[in-house]
Amino acid sequence: MKKGPATLAAGVALIAGGLGLWTAIERPAAVATTQTSGAAPAIPVSTAIVTAADVPVFLRGVGTVQALNTVTVKSRVDGPIVGVDFVEGEDIAAGAPLFEIDPRPYQAALAQARAAKSKDAAQLESAQADLERYSKLVVQGFQTRQSYDQQKALVAQLKAAIAGDEAQIETAQLNLDYAQIRAPISGRLGARLVDIGNLLHASDGTPLVTITQVRPIFVSFTLPQQSFDDIREQQMKAPLAVDVFSEDDTRELARAQLTLIDNSIDAATGTIHLKAQSANENERLWPGEFVNVRVVLGIRHAVPTVPSPAVQEGPDGYVVYVVEPGDRVRRRTVEVAAIQDGIAAVTKGLLLGERVVVNGQYRLTNGARVSEAPLGPSAAAR
Repeated sequence: MKKGPATLAAGVALIAGGLGLWTAIERPAAVATTQTSGAAPAIPVSTAIVTAADVPVFLRGVGTVQALNTVTVKSRVDGPIVGVDFVEGEDIAAGAPLFEIDPRPYQAALAQARAAKSKDAAQLESAQADLERYSKLVVQGFQTRQSYDQQKALVAQLKAAIAGDEAQIETAQLNLDYAQIRAPISGRLGARLVDIGNLLHASDGTPLVTITQVRPIFVSFTLPQQSFDDIREQQMKAPLAVDVFSEDDTRELARAQLTLIDNSIDAATGTIHLKAQSANENERLWPGEFVNVRVVLGIRHAVPTVPSPAVQEGPDGYVVYVVEPGDRVRRRTVEVAAIQDGIAAVTKGLLLGERVVVNGQYRLTNGARVSEAPLGPSAAAR
């Protein structure tokens, strides 16, 4: 019986130890339960503010650059090439010398034609003097009328001979001029196709060099026939501007002006052919180059705009996630006029100054809480 108090104390200690152990085991579970039942963490996203901007309205097309004029230089006379007076690939002015053909045969022909004219001119002078004497003698009866008429005919023949001589001189002079081959237009020279010393025949049509006029220059392209009415309507008001971009659509090369709407639509392709002319002062457009074109139909002024990744296609059209007070997002349907150059022009559904989600939408639902945070490359790519 003396051991009773000790036994009672040991029992109390055992009960206290069990309670402590139970508390230690249950507390982490309770904390975990509290954390699980609390508010979900904010979803990291990147956002942008809706701003007003002037947005061009344009039509896209693909085209090729064409020289304003292209000339293949050929010889008009026969003979060997004795001189080349240009450097390949250089700019050249109209009338500048290119090739020289041996001029000596044509110089001789010109001298012969001039000599023939001098001979006929001397004979004409003598015949006219005789005609004047005959005219006086006929009146006095010392010369027959027949002789007078014959002399008059001789004078006419000699005048005709001189006219023929003058034509021969002009022909000989022209051939001599053609022996000096000159640039018919201003432009950029291509590669020389015939070397010095070669014998040319005009009848062969041998090309010597090509000249292309690159300032100004044309861009030829097509657009779907559905665009025809809009293009014609705007072109009647004022010539339309055409922006010309590189083939990869990353660099603006030039600005041109629409100069041609073809007179028929291609029934096989359902497209309309158009041309635009550019001054090409910096020569960034080159004949034969493939380019992208944008025909600017007009400008939308002060339109709400957002980065294009903010706009997604949903079952009811385009949607964006708008960040509302309290950093909660709300999915909203919008109307988009155009998406171009990384910018979406929104005509209905957004107000200036609102904040929209640009990246990270794949995790969002209506009412989700978000936080502004940089996203990793993999998340941003989604």
